[in-house]
Amino acid sequence: MNDIHQILKQYWGYDAFRPLQEEIINSILKGKDTLALMPTGGGKSLCYQVPAMSTDGLCLVISPLIALMKDQVENLRRKSITAFAIYSGMSRKEVINTFKVASESNCKFLYVSPERLESKLFKEFLPGLGISLIAVDEAHCISQWGYDFRPSYLRITAIRDELPDIPILALTASATPEVQKDICEKLDFTHEHIFRQSFERANLSYSIFKVDSKINKIIEVLQKVNGSSIVYCKSRKRTRELSELLKLQKISADYYHAGLPQEDRNKKQEAWIRNQTRVIVCTNAFGMGIDKPDVRSVIHADVPDCLENYYQEAGRAGRDGKTAYAVLLYDDRDLLELEKLSTLRFPTLEEIRNIYQCVANYLQIPTGTGEGQYFDFDLADFLKKFKLTSHTALYSLKALEQESWLAFNQQVFLSSTIVFTTDKNILNSFEKGEPGFDELIKTLLRAYEGIFDQPVSISEKMIAYLMKKESEEIKKQLIQLHHLGIIEYQPQKDTPLLFLLHNRIKAEDLTIDMAAYKHRKEQFLRRMKQMISFINEKRECRSRIIGTYFGDNKIKACGICDNCLREKASMMSKEEFESLHHRIINIVKYEPLHTKDLLLKLNSIKKEKAWKVIEFLQAENKISVNKSGVVTLN
Repeated sequence: MNDIHQILKQYWGYDAFRPLQEEIINSILKGKDTLALMPTGGGKSLCYQVPAMSTDGLCLVISPLIALMKDQVENLRRKSITAFAIYSGMSRKEVINTFKVASESNCKFLYVSPERLESKLFKEFLPGLGISLIAVDEAHCISQWGYDFRPSYLRITAIRDELPDIPILALTASATPEVQKDICEKLDFTHEHIFRQSFERANLSYSIFKVDSKINKIIEVLQKVNGSSIVYCKSRKRTRELSELLKLQKISADYYHAGLPQEDRNKKQEAWIRNQTRVIVCTNAFGMGIDKPDVRSVIHADVPDCLENYYQEAGRAGRDGKTAYAVLLYDDRDLLELEKLSTLRFPTLEEIRNIYQCVANYLQIPTGTGEGQYFDFDLADFLKKFKLTSHTALYSLKALEQESWLAFNQQVFLSSTIVFTTDKNILNSFEKGEPGFDELIKTLLRAYEGIFDQPVSISEKMIAYLMKKESEEIKKQLIQLHHLGIIEYQPQKDTPLLFLLHNRIKAEDLTIDMAAYKHRKEQFLRRMKQMISFINEKRECRSRIIGTYFGDNKIKACGICDNCLREKASMMSKEEFESLHHRIINIVKYEPLHTKDLLLKLNSIKKEKAWKVIEFLQAENKISVNKSGVVTLN
């Protein structure tokens, strides 16, 4: 076993671990099943990467996020660490190849999406992989009572039967005490070893504003708080609208959502990371795995449906430890919509069966077939053809996924791949006969290793740059080489994928566990009510509310959230309190006054202080405030 501090320095360049990282790593190295709760940006990946590098064998990493898996693999390879990933959409040939290379090489990390765990191929190669550690990222997905339940995660337990003595490290940024307990039970932890980083963010100021105009408030916040910013919206359409409005105010902004082509998303993300774009207006599809430390503000233009999502998204601000601001904007309509959300999120059985029937018709799957097959699934086209609303379709698909009928992945990006399908002698003859392809073939052979042995991911853009030509011309030539039988070329794919877990049945025979479905709906309602309560709270420290929600009861009042600042502003001496008390009584004893007029008469007094005394006098029954806001003396 190698020294973990030496590994940290050698591969990651750090002299010391962040809080709790070392304790988690030592727990794993002692062979203990471990649950680590670490807020966004807390350095979760190092907790399995360092112990894997300090011991023999391979670390199996289970993650539902394809983009993150790819980023991790690329980052590790840049450090000369062998890593591979197997995820939705890869062909059987590619999967076999990856398994073979992983089991026959010095591979240290194999990233696998959860739905791959029960495939025959996985079970076949599992014994030969030499696994020494299992890391489960986004571990809250295993809990039916969590905010992002994925039934494919329940298959992880079956691996324990095959690898009984291998420790599991479960990682999540946000799980309530109930979900933490469920994670440990579902993963068959022998003993509960839970490490929880404090949910306190001492440099992050949480504020909530009820506003008439959200765009005006966003502009005001961006004018007051300099630096990089994220603005979260619920709809794709709004991301574009708000970014255009910000540009009109000479604020450098762009928009981002999952419906954009991958290349566009990459460009927009990169421009923002490099501070070429100041503000990114986005849906919650943005931010996962992005480690940009200098974000000064995160603004929610719409209300998230639960504290888990809010905390993760707000937590992308101020990771450099400097003061940052998390601002949530709302109006009465937002709260009404949030209360109605459970009806949208949990369609009826009849609606779910109808969507299942529409999917089968759209993909032309005959009854009794389809199990184990992947299908390209153009959601926009599907909705248009069957005249469906996006909410009903998406949440019915989610219900079908949670009942293990299918798996639906909206964010699939498979890069272009090439493998030569001829031997080198035939290739030489071809080049002599077709000199127009000579430069492209030579560029491919120089730029990509192993291109004769297995499909290799390529970038048409990079090839075009090397050859000083346009990307479209390169793609055209690659398609021609494919048709001529020289290469097998798979152009990049950027469409959602749907995977059938069972053969198609008649829609009327489709069943779901209604008791579990009802319980998930109740849990959703509970989380939604917690979110509304968080918004309406005007006294308790925001950091403390969040900490308590996640089971961290040791957080002190932050002193910088809106409620703490309001409390500070309302603090006064006994003499000041008495003086204000008598002033208010003397003003209203002559005539009833609206609270607005009363505050005007007290114009030299801070509003927070005046309200504190008004509320005290109400509680003591010395004054009354009616529904219209008129104050009278009792």
